[in-house]
Amino acid sequence: MVPAEKNIEQLAQLLNKSEAVTLLCGSGCEGAHSEVVALAKALGAPVVHALRGKPFIEYDNPNSVGMTGLIGISSGYHAMEQCDALLMLGTDFPYRHFYPAKARVAQIDINPEALGKRVPVELGINGDVRVALTSLLPKVKHKENRTFLDKALKHYQAAQKELNGYARPATDSAAIHPQYLMHLVSEKAADDAVFTVDVGTPTLWAARYLKMNGRRRLHGSFNHGSMANALPQALGAQAANPGRQVISLSGDGGLSMLLGDILSARQLNLPIKIVVFNNSSLGFVAMEMKAAGYVDSGTAFVDTNYADIAKAAGLESIRVTESSKLPDAIDQFLALPGPALLDVVTDKRELAMPPKITLEQAKGFSLYMLRAVLSGKGNEIVEIAKTNLR
Repeated sequence: MVPAEKNIEQLAQLLNKSEAVTLLCGSGCEGAHSEVVALAKALGAPVVHALRGKPFIEYDNPNSVGMTGLIGISSGYHAMEQCDALLMLGTDFPYRHFYPAKARVAQIDINPEALGKRVPVELGINGDVRVALTSLLPKVKHKENRTFLDKALKHYQAAQKELNGYARPATDSAAIHPQYLMHLVSEKAADDAVFTVDVGTPTLWAARYLKMNGRRRLHGSFNHGSMANALPQALGAQAANPGRQVISLSGDGGLSMLLGDILSARQLNLPIKIVVFNNSSLGFVAMEMKAAGYVDSGTAFVDTNYADIAKAAGLESIRVTESSKLPDAIDQFLALPGPALLDVVTDKRELAMPPKITLEQAKGFSLYMLRAVLSGKGNEIVEIAKTNLR
């Protein structure tokens, strides 16, 4: 769909008059990577992506400053909060309190219903992102002042350094850090791997640690947030792409809900690779309860050996409980020819802080700590601190 020329002229004027522009990119940027990068270069604009935009915009992008939103990082949040103009490209990013309070906002989207849906926009353009940017680029003036971009990139480098500090092996006497597991999977997976990711903490770790390259794909229940999506999505992806590596990044909660689908993988002989983040917990639910001030209950599972279950169903399986054995186990697991399951015992006490902490969340977590102590769970507070202060 070709946007109206007068709207492109208006957008160019808005961007040329602004001193600190940020681009927010979603899945509508598929096929428009080079145009987005060229626009960001001309404007000296940091590029923030929404989760669904990650596979299409994060890679080979010198102006990338990461993701924003509840599972994003601080550099993405601040690049949007501190801009004076925000250009939304092919995104229906839903979290309103992560939008800038004072910036002028323009939006390009092929779906007219998305224009102004999440935040008031000064200019909404109905059209294909790639086509619109191709028309816009000749009209944009190159900005010499890179102060805003340099500040955002410096923040991004600091945020990445902090994240990388968490993605390291634990001692063999401790549970494996899920960040380290996701980092290794990203490092060792095929260049054109298809990843499916369960709702909850697996999505969080994937958003922060999976590396995209333009050939990899990432699927999840990113609109509805329905549990147990990763395994059936992997089955479908593998059936549609028989020659590609397909990896299901499953939480133990999600896998438990559709455990019977491992029989489908065996019956259909679909060589999917199932990675289980086995923390014996509904981890994201537990974090939400803590943030709301509640001592989490009903979120813990009994210790379950999913490798034994998979083996009984006829799949190759490996169980890992020690960080030192994880790299070789992943290599062995990914090399298996048929459907296989890797059961990794991960630390349930990991916390994932959002880039913006509200006063209500701070009060809620403080209330949780008080209630935990009063209910005799003070040792849980100590263990959480030990796990996350590293």
